[in-house]
Amino acid sequence: LSILLSLLIPAHTARSPDCGGILTPTGLKYLAEVSKPHAESVLRQDLMTPPAPDPSLAFPSRNQINTVKVDEFSLTLIPNTGMRLSIDVDLGITSAPSTTKEIQLSILADLHVEMNPEGNLELVPSTCKPTLEELQSTEEMDRSAPCTSSGSDVDKQINVEKICLEVSKLLLFPNERLMSLAAPFPITPSCQVRYVPLAAPMYSEQGIIISLQTTFQVAGTAIPLPVSPVPFSMPEPTSSSPSHLTLAFSEHFYTSLFFALDMDGAFNMTILSPLTTATLAEKITQVGSLFQEDLPVVLQATTRSSPHVVLEEGKAILKLFLTAQIGAVSLVFQSFLSVNVDVSARLHISVTDTRMIISAAAIEDIELSLAASDVGPVLAASLEELFLPTIREELSTQINEVLRGGVYLPHIVSFTYTDVNVTIHKDYVLIPCNLQLEAKTG
Repeated sequence: LSILLSLLIPAHTARSPDCGGILTPTGLKYLAEVSKPHAESVLRQDLMTPPAPDPSLAFPSRNQINTVKVDEFSLTLIPNTGMRLSIDVDLGITSAPSTTKEIQLSILADLHVEMNPEGNLELVPSTCKPTLEELQSTEEMDRSAPCTSSGSDVDKQINVEKICLEVSKLLLFPNERLMSLAAPFPITPSCQVRYVPLAAPMYSEQGIIISLQTTFQVAGTAIPLPVSPVPFSMPEPTSSSPSHLTLAFSEHFYTSLFFALDMDGAFNMTILSPLTTATLAEKITQVGSLFQEDLPVVLQATTRSSPHVVLEEGKAILKLFLTAQIGAVSLVFQSFLSVNVDVSARLHISVTDTRMIISAAAIEDIELSLAASDVGPVLAASLEELFLPTIREELSTQINEVLRGGVYLPHIVSFTYTDVNVTIHKDYVLIPCNLQLEAKTG
């Protein structure tokens, strides 16, 4: 799958991809397979609907198409060009009560995906060649003679021009579904993600390569993301993928995701400590002189710099940089300690349906350091003893709560992902998977 040397090439200097995917020849074969019943339904509707009467004919055609059966439906890759759609349709035609014909309609069309002026991907035909051939008849005639006469009743019955004009609709991903690829998806109630195509796909022997740039909105406003320090690049795999599709996400994608969540305030939290001012005064004596009554101790944590994600072989690490104001609550919050909290959290990445589920599998490392104090010097060991267990537990809970809904992957409506294998490499994550057409309900 050659992922995706095209991903190395930004559309222009300000826009470079941070994720993408490749639809393999196996995936194209599956799309053709699930599109076959759909194509038959569309063709049946188009061909079995009687045409408007032709006023130039003294005797209207008595031909009636009674059966439409798609015998062959294939979709193959043409490297550097696009896709080739090949359809053979068997038509049963009655021209008189005692006369029936079997005609084969063959359609050979070249398709490609281009980017329209609105920035959406659009499936368009470049060529379409229909042919009609008579296969069988109850009358005495040459059974293999092609029906090439444009004036024949059969030709007038079959609107070939209409079929070619709308040939892309015979597939299950017409343009309204392709537009869904760039739809905004919710992450939190006020944070959304979009995957914006940067250019029309490229076609290689390994598949159809799409490069995407992630954009985020917080409270309806697009946020400027950190600049990627290096272009997104991926090594060529050693063998072709048996999966229908392989999605690829750069380290920068994950850093941008957590940056957007940080902008949304997702990691600002209030943590209720099991300590009170009286129990805390046993370790930090000056706390007792600040408060006349025993009050609950509360930590108010905010980020002090942007989070980032580091991807290594088999491992994804989230690094969070927080400042926790430690104080007591009576009528108002009164802070007496400020502590810097540097966190390294191991992330677990999986896929459910069309969502990437990210969770904090473990807090690998937490460093606490005193930033400011109204109660005199406090040893690092005392800070860790007093606050580290609570911070460790609450941080995992908070990260998992923020991301519990998952992050929607780029996908086309009506299709979901199965047989998923998530592999973390240095600087990128690969997600080979198979497509599955969702069963219709109701």
